[in-house]
Amino acid sequence: MSKVAQYLVELFSLEGKVAVIIGGGGVLAGTVAKAYAKAGAKVAVLDLNKDNAEQRVQEIQAEGGTAMALAVNATSRRELEEADRRIAEAWGRVDILVNAPGINSATPFFEISEEEWHKILDVNLKSMFLACQVFGKRMIEQGQGGSIINFSSASSGPPLSKVFTYSISKAGVNNLTQWLAREWAPYRIRVNAIAPGFFPAEQNRRILTEERIADIMRHTPMKRFGEPEELIGAMLWLASDKASSFVTGHIVRVDGGFTAMTI
Repeated sequence: MSKVAQYLVELFSLEGKVAVIIGGGGVLAGTVAKAYAKAGAKVAVLDLNKDNAEQRVQEIQAEGGTAMALAVNATSRRELEEADRRIAEAWGRVDILVNAPGINSATPFFEISEEEWHKILDVNLKSMFLACQVFGKRMIEQGQGGSIINFSSASSGPPLSKVFTYSISKAGVNNLTQWLAREWAPYRIRVNAIAPGFFPAEQNRRILTEERIADIMRHTPMKRFGEPEELIGAMLWLASDKASSFVTGHIVRVDGGFTAMTI
C-alpha cells in the first residue's frame, strides 16, 4: 500500500466500528450504509420496510461487507430497544448512529390535519429523539465515544414553500442535534447533521412538479439535482473519529449551493 493510500485509510477507515443506519432501506441512507460497509464497518440496516432493509443487506454482503437487516418502526421505543439488544448481542457495541427516517407532504396549510401533523413530526423528529436516547445511552455506557449523524434538510431554515410540517420537523432536528452535541461532548460523542439539498427520492418525487423543479434549478447554483453517492464523502468524514474529531453540533449542507443563493 502506498503512503497516500495508507494515510487515507488511517483517516477514514471505519474498520472495527458498528454502524446503525435507521431508514437504511431508503435510497440516500442505503447508499450511506453500503459506503460504511466498504469502509470496514459492520452495518445494521433498520427500516420500517423489511424488504428494503434486506435488499440493502444483500447488496452489502455481495460486496464482501458485514450487515444485518432489522424491521423496525423508528417511532417505537420498544422496537428500537429490541434492535439495540439484538445488535449488541451480535456485535457487542454501537459506534455510529445515522438517523434518516423521513416522510413529507405538500398539503396546503389550512388543510393539514392533526393526524398528518403528528405523523410527520413522529417519523421525522420523534424517531430521532428516541433513537438518540436508546443508542446514545449505549454509547455513553461504552465509554469510548461515538458519532451520531442526523438527516436534516435544506428546508430546516429558511423553510421551503409547500412543506410546512416537514420544515418544522427538520428545524427541530437541527436543534436536537446542537443540544445533544453540547450535552454529550464530555463523553466524546459527536452529534452532527447532514442537510442534503434536492436528491429526488420516493418521499419527494410526488411534489416535484415541472414548475417546482424549475424553481429549484433557479435557486441551485450548480443547476442540477444531487446524486446519492455525493453524500458519501461528508458522511464518511462525520463518522470518522480521526477526520472529524473536533466537529460537533455542525449542520453540514450538501446542496449544490442552494442555501448560499439569494437573488
